[in-house]
Amino acid sequence: MDGGNSKTDVVLGDSDGRILARIHGPTISPHVIGLQGCLDQLGDLVRRARATAAVPAGLPLSRLSAYLAGADLPVEVERLNAGVTALGLADAVTVDNDLFALLRAGTADPDAVGVVCGAGINAAGRRRDGQTSRFPALGQLSGDWGGGQHLAPLALYHAVRGEDGRGPATGLTAAVTDRFGLPSAEAVSVALHLGDLPAGRIDELCEVLFTVAAAGDAVAARVVSRLAAEIEALVRVAAGRLSLLDAPYTVVLGGGVLTARHPLLHTDILGRLAKLSPRASVTVLSSPPVAGAALLALDALHGGPVPATMEAAVRAGL
Repeated sequence: MDGGNSKTDVVLGDSDGRILARIHGPTISPHVIGLQGCLDQLGDLVRRARATAAVPAGLPLSRLSAYLAGADLPVEVERLNAGVTALGLADAVTVDNDLFALLRAGTADPDAVGVVCGAGINAAGRRRDGQTSRFPALGQLSGDWGGGQHLAPLALYHAVRGEDGRGPATGLTAAVTDRFGLPSAEAVSVALHLGDLPAGRIDELCEVLFTVAAAGDAVAARVVSRLAAEIEALVRVAAGRLSLLDAPYTVVLGGGVLTARHPLLHTDILGRLAKLSPRASVTVLSSPPVAGAALLALDALHGGPVPATMEAAVRAGL
């Protein structure tokens, strides 16, 4: 189970890696719907997956592996594991942060750091001896910078300031007004404030930011450069805590902002990471994160990494 901030992807399979069912549901992040809401939704998704796969009612699941956005702090992970175990859905339960599913989906390398930049931003690392590195990921409360829901308001911020003179002129101003068909960036701000534009539409400005930056706008390009620097910092700290900076390891980039491979951002990230860790390799996630959750469950069932042929079959099936 891979549970993000907006949706949940669930796979039910057997110990040979055959996929028997795959279903989708809403977010089950405890940060969004609370712990009890998470447990209720999780149980419902497991029941739906069992029904889809026609698993007999009396047949227990061997393992339930759920990797969720919102499983950030150790106390949150502990409460989730206790709560899901108490549901009695499987003989063994593992609940952890969704970044570990992303990591396994991106690489079988036991030494790895994953960075996700989608709606939000976060990073985690793992080392072959089982040690991990993670961040609280509580937004600005814990020092986070970046993610689509941060970048989009920044685009509007700079558009308005460039328009009224508090900031430098920027192509973001015209791009924002064109996006919403309003006469000014200020009018866009007012429409969002009054509800004349649905609040969620501001997220569209994340893509606008990258488009304007790619066209050579200095203001937008500085924001993109700041994001690249933040991703470098996340990798530096996560890998440094695990003493991997000078070793061979894999960096997995995931989430919609990074998998889009915006040239300005992607090239900057690659250059920064090459200087930071010359022996590291960088990969962009191509498998769905739920493949990582499935592979982690299989690894646990088999007492170690599954054979390459089984891993390939899981990836192909998803």
